[in-house]
Amino acid sequence: MLKIFGAPCRYIQGAGALDTLGQYAALFGRRAALVIDSYVHGVLGPRIENLCAAHGVALVPLIVEGDLTPEVIADLRAQASPAGIDMVIAVGGGKSLDAGKAVAKSSHCHLLTVPTVASNDAPTSKNYVLYDAHHNLLAVEHMLFNPTIVLVDTAIIATAPAHFFRAGLGDAISKKFEAEQCQRNGGRNMYDAAPLLTAQFIADGCLRTLLADGADAVAVAGSGQPTPAFERVVEAMILMSGLGFESGGLSIAHALTRGLPKINGVATALHGLQVAVGLLVQLDLENRKDGMLADLTQWYAQVGLPATLRELGAAGTPSDAELARAADLSLKARHAANFDHALDVDTLADALRRRA
Repeated sequence: MLKIFGAPCRYIQGAGALDTLGQYAALFGRRAALVIDSYVHGVLGPRIENLCAAHGVALVPLIVEGDLTPEVIADLRAQASPAGIDMVIAVGGGKSLDAGKAVAKSSHCHLLTVPTVASNDAPTSKNYVLYDAHHNLLAVEHMLFNPTIVLVDTAIIATAPAHFFRAGLGDAISKKFEAEQCQRNGGRNMYDAAPLLTAQFIADGCLRTLLADGADAVAVAGSGQPTPAFERVVEAMILMSGLGFESGGLSIAHALTRGLPKINGVATALHGLQVAVGLLVQLDLENRKDGMLADLTQWYAQVGLPATLRELGAAGTPSDAELARAADLSLKARHAANFDHALDVDTLADALRRRA
């Protein structure tokens, strides 16, 4: 099996990074689709328009509302098609960035991502997720290549509520362990290839950074004042985590996000919070003897991550039927095959029960 490593062409991070958007956009043409939700458009839209206009780039706003269903994507693509765009600029949270990816894919053009929260590593990834009208996951789609430019303004990220930042911690903390499982079991990464050592080293660095600086970083989340620790953790949550999962591969922690929403009360929990609990389930199933499960549980308490299904939002103790259904759906996710030994529904349901 061939080995593949993928990444964005350029990653720019720091307070005030948004001010460079116009100059980067001008590299790719004179007309851009701005994919953005209505709230962020109200806050940042005029500033973004002025930054781009200063470099001769006109914007065609495409406003994203509600879940990303195939119908929503089709409507956005229909709006973009006659607009003669040279690029897509996607601004906001994961939903807006994913919508931007779908439009860029159909328009065969460059994508610039500008995250306004650090709740996951979507800004660097080529993947985007589609849901049905009932918020059930339908599919994970892929652009041909990663975003061309990732622009991370930490002054903006630092204004987002701490709840979203914690979700980013939960999404990122799993990547070292999932890449480890994928490599150990000869699994495939998100490029449908074997992972290179580079991805594991990046995922290892992500873990070390989060453990060292996560508590200090979350303490200033929402303040609007990024510190050096905050900068390092944002880099770990967006860049290192993104490269680690996409080129390193995923495993049980992310596979569980297919099943956990079927447990009463959990469906509304942010993706990264679900992954955080999923990682503890994965480490339990690994039967580790290195104390990592206990160490991470202690770190979770420091940064405010959920360590049980109840803390994740489960309404009481999940029934055996709920746990079995969650386990069954999770094992059907492609990432489950990257675990280093075969699991059945009963074994995974038991591990979930221990995290109730």
